[in-house]
Amino acid sequence: MKALVVNALGRGFELEDIDIAAPMGREVLIDVQASGLCHTDLLFATNDIVPMPAVLGHEVSGIVAGVGADVTQFRVGDHVVGSLAQSCGWCARCQTGHSFQCQHPEATLRRPTDAPRLSRHGVGLFQGMGLGGFAERALVHENQLALLPNDMPFAQAALLGCGVVTGAGAVLNTADVHAGDSVVIFGAGGVGLNAISGARVAGASRIVVIDIQPNRLQAAERFGATDVIDSTKAEPVEAVRALLPKGADHVFDFVGLKAVAEQGLALLGVGGGLYLVGVSKPEVGLDVNIFDAIGGQKSVHGVNFGSTNFKRDIPMYAELYLQGRLNLDDLVSKRIALRDVNDGYAALRDGSINRVVVTSF
Repeated sequence: MKALVVNALGRGFELEDIDIAAPMGREVLIDVQASGLCHTDLLFATNDIVPMPAVLGHEVSGIVAGVGADVTQFRVGDHVVGSLAQSCGWCARCQTGHSFQCQHPEATLRRPTDAPRLSRHGVGLFQGMGLGGFAERALVHENQLALLPNDMPFAQAALLGCGVVTGAGAVLNTADVHAGDSVVIFGAGGVGLNAISGARVAGASRIVVIDIQPNRLQAAERFGATDVIDSTKAEPVEAVRALLPKGADHVFDFVGLKAVAEQGLALLGVGGGLYLVGVSKPEVGLDVNIFDAIGGQKSVHGVNFGSTNFKRDIPMYAELYLQGRLNLDDLVSKRIALRDVNDGYAALRDGSINRVVVTSF
């Protein structure tokens, strides 16, 4: 089958013919219909984080083409979306609804003694996050898949696997935003826009969005931001304090820069929380003044996958979309072919589009 392989850091995504194994055990073979371009895959392709060579791509939707002998949750013809959270289903965290904190994610992978799922000329390829969605087909453990309604479009569905649940989940699950709370969002990219949607669903009274790109701020207003701030023209802390004199209840950082996170801390009101979601580089740090944190009863939370219980949350978001209560259509800015992923990532850099989705394989 055709797949994009990252052969070495910085070499980009190269279209090649590779082999995919037949499903065994609890594995599900998927004919991929859509695969979203997420910054995390680009981060992996340019930093020493995962083994190389690798097949990446973790926002995946498609149709079940085959199942292993032990699969109980899916059957051929089902529409599914992948989850980057690898959950065993039986550890203490999974059993309490915290599948995003699974203690045995390796249970979703093949054993070292098994033949690899993906290979090239007989040599195994690393399968990013157990998904490897930049390919015509994907072979995934059933615990990494959620069932979709058949009337859910695949391009929008693919984004449910990461961007939507990460942004909206950070608001609804991790921060548990309540009606009337104030929310500040740094970064109005694809994930940040979903945080706006989550804040609207939660009933936040004020949704303030900060970015450096005017077109992204315009998108933020379309998604429901009550206020937008261009941080190239106004100092963010002063501008937000003018809107929220007592500080914000919740601040979400989707940028991942030290200066932005520290501005977020400065914006918190008493008892407020800063939620770190985006990351620009693995080595970025954050300085916290302990006295100020204690006096202001402030908290800093690292957010992984929007604290998502994906078997529950992904079908819920799909239903909200079908009801017209969750805007996913405006997220899909560009549809491309698999061979054009490098160009797709280049198009994302200037901030003129929200998300790019592969829909032709």
